Amino acid sequence: MDANAMNTDLSDPMIRPFRLLVPQGSIDDLHARLERIRWADEAPDAAWAYGSSLAFMREMAREWRTRFDWRQTEAQLNAWPQYSTRIDGVDVHFLHVPGKGPHPRPLLLSHGWPGSVLEFMKLIPLLTDPAAHGGDPADAFTVVVPSLPGYTLSFREGQPRKSITEIGAMFHTLMHERLGYPRYGAQGGDWGSFVTAWLGAYRAQHLTGIHLNLMPIKRDPAIFTNPTECERRYLAELQAWLKEETGYQAIQGTRPQTLAFALSDSPIGLAAWITEKFRAWTDCAGDPRNALTMDEMLGNISLYWFTNCIGASFWPYYARMHGKWPIDGRIEVPTGYCEFPREILRPPREAAERQFNIRRWSVMAKGGHFAALEQPAALAGEIRELFRDLA
Repeated sequence: MDANAMNTDLSDPMIRPFRLLVPQGSIDDLHARLERIRWADEAPDAAWAYGSSLAFMREMAREWRTRFDWRQTEAQLNAWPQYSTRIDGVDVHFLHVPGKGPHPRPLLLSHGWPGSVLEFMKLIPLLTDPAAHGGDPADAFTVVVPSLPGYTLSFREGQPRKSITEIGAMFHTLMHERLGYPRYGAQGGDWGSFVTAWLGAYRAQHLTGIHLNLMPIKRDPAIFTNPTECERRYLAELQAWLKEETGYQAIQGTRPQTLAFALSDSPIGLAAWITEKFRAWTDCAGDPRNALTMDEMLGNISLYWFTNCIGASFWPYYARMHGKWPIDGRIEVPTGYCEFPREILRPPREAAERQFNIRRWSVMAKGGHFAALEQPAALAGEIRELFRDLA
């Protein structure tokens, strides 16, 4: 990749231009591996019942090998201004896209797992240039979109692993010290919601507001001592989710290295691991192509493959399972939240308000976990509404 050589200093304030160029040999190697897949057997009774569907993965592999053009995804990313800067031993990759309006507000966008900055390709122009999409130029943002340390373009072999609390501190260093924003807003989903909430809790004096599309309250039934009807509904949802949907967390949080060997060696293994989440966590009625295009899925999977970051991307799960909950106490920074109907968990407002200063709570008609990809216009509108009156 056409990135800067590894810097040996733990921190270096220099901001360097970044452009992604995957070597053709890496693309050829991927295609060769896809030619010789040894397919897993599948129980005959129900596709997707026990994980990714064999028929779907066969089709995805065929598309990946014969039709998908990585260079188009690469060009889409390279169309935005990209940079890197070294913070706490990691070369942090980020997009920094100026807003087009009278007073663009600085806004940090944070992705999660198994996502990347590619999640925001449709959202960025809606936020930076609202007038071009039927909006008010006064609502423009200048957006900063980092790759999480250990993920895709913020990963290099052998670099130190970072927890969510460390990532939050690193992102504040990026926004405040490297880019010079005294105050800024932050938005995120998945791990990005935890990073965003952490900033609201521990860098509050620098935050104008935070917006979340996953509500990162503690997933412990014991905190609901006298549950309301809505909280009882949530507790039932939580119990089912903890039983059936957290196997990936257990392995990624306890034996990340062992799993990384398999997913670093097999592109179809990596694709199946990630695609199962694209299906389970989107508003797709059983077929992920109803929520995401095949190219969107393959672009994200390919970025993980070419950077060989999958093992490092597991680290926040390990740090979380072997440490305390990353956010403690009440967060007074003004907070907005979008509840998408197919989000993995949907805590009730009364539970969220015990921890967050909720200024805007919106129940959305459609969408799931990958909101910036699934419903970019709706998410952009909610972000604008929250920050419009915040200074």
